Amino acid sequence: MTPAGPLLEARALHKAYGPTPALDGADFTLHAGEVVAVMGPSGSGKSTLLHCLAGIIRPDSGTVRYGTHTLTELGDAQRSALRRTDFGFVFQFGQLVPELTCLENVALPLRLNGTKRKEAERRARDWLEQLEVDGIATRQPGEVSGGQGQRVAVARALAAEPRVIFADEPTGALDSLNGERVMGLLTDAARNTDAAVVLVTHEVRVAAYADREVVVRDGIARETAGAA
Repeated sequence: MTPAGPLLEARALHKAYGPTPALDGADFTLHAGEVVAVMGPSGSGKSTLLHCLAGIIRPDSGTVRYGTHTLTELGDAQRSALRRTDFGFVFQFGQLVPELTCLENVALPLRLNGTKRKEAERRARDWLEQLEVDGIATRQPGEVSGGQGQRVAVARALAAEPRVIFADEPTGALDSLNGERVMGLLTDAARNTDAAVVLVTHEVRVAAYADREVVVRDGIARETAGAA
């Protein structure tokens, strides 16, 4: 059944860094529970698009709407609050806090939102178990493998039960076997919680986990032919 309307929508986004345009009128839509792969060559603007959609950076012009919010009209504090409560993030190198244990890393977004430590760690432990890395809960990120660390990063992204997960090259630092495992766990967990996923990648095998693909080239986003 076709969703009534998009959860996240961008229209006519422009963003330049000095004289170099990164986005040149990009459009994008995302519906609840949907996994969309954003593809394109290096330097095409796909990561800039993700950062605009997540409210990390402001476009020079254009609009980004999330639910009832127009992100491009919100202040920094309001956008930061949405990123804590409604958005989850998985980056290429995990970006875990090295001084914290894996359990504490997963619990961190919950703690920042005011959840008490015991409850935050209970929920974090549940997610580590679902991502099949509960055995490394007490280790620090430097003591685990790349594949394990990235699964911890996925658990952290999901812990606060976000409505949208932004994954920027989440398997880029992993071998193919670990990459497949992380993508399977990420998309299964997202669909089980009805979270939508914006997945930036240049790898066809990773994009295959998405419901549809959007290609960014020269700062313009286009849905691929034959996409649902």
